[in-house]
Amino acid sequence: MRPFLTATWRYLLMLNYEVDPAVLRPLVPRGTELDAWQGHTFASMVGFRFLDTRVRGLAVPFHRDFDEVNLRFYVRRLGPEGWRRGVVFVREIVPKLAIATVARVLYNEPYVALPMRHAVNMDGADTGAPGHVEYAWKSHGRWHQLSARTQGSPVESTPGSQEEFITEHYWGYTAQRDGGCAEYRVEHPRWSVWRAQETAFDCDVARFYGPAFSECLRGPSHSAFVATGSEVSVFPGNELLPLPSP
Repeated sequence: MRPFLTATWRYLLMLNYEVDPAVLRPLVPRGTELDAWQGHTFASMVGFRFLDTRVRGLAVPFHRDFDEVNLRFYVRRLGPEGWRRGVVFVREIVPKLAIATVARVLYNEPYVALPMRHAVNMDGADTGAPGHVEYAWKSHGRWHQLSARTQGSPVESTPGSQEEFITEHYWGYTAQRDGGCAEYRVEHPRWSVWRAQETAFDCDVARFYGPAFSECLRGPSHSAFVATGSEVSVFPGNELLPLPSP
């Protein structure tokens, strides 16, 4: 099967917050269940660069390079080969109205288009020089942002680590208007990560993500890191029916 979308995702800043499962359960798509790391459930604020974007091999003028910021959490579904670990998006922000409209209308993805900006200075970070990443969006008359500084060189996540749990997901799940669920596959090589320090997250969470997330996303994150990113392929989705748990 040919990918529906290809792109390069770079400098993925991930601020990870432990969240009460009761907050996430109403958002879990049919046929999936919440996934946990060492008994804890997480949601992540993620900002990154979306580069060289192509839809079915074609580049759309003025829509190849842009930022994205999303709030996501983690689910799993039992497939024929075993557990499929995936993500569900609470909201996805891009600066391109056409991208947000198509994703929202055709695929029911929770996209919104807003003014965005970034500041990425990762020169020398691959060999241990300090780096800095920041992603920001404007809503309700002010700028919101997440940022961090990196330390050391990027290293591959250790099997079983929280870094692996957060970064190594190869499926996406989206609740549909009819109550169903769409499942799509995401393909990319394993990412290395920088440890992050001096993190910041400035956002009117209640207004932007809903009151249920206000308590969870307040205060320091449980963990933070920046993933190197890579070329990514996203394959066409399929409507699915729930499968029984083992």
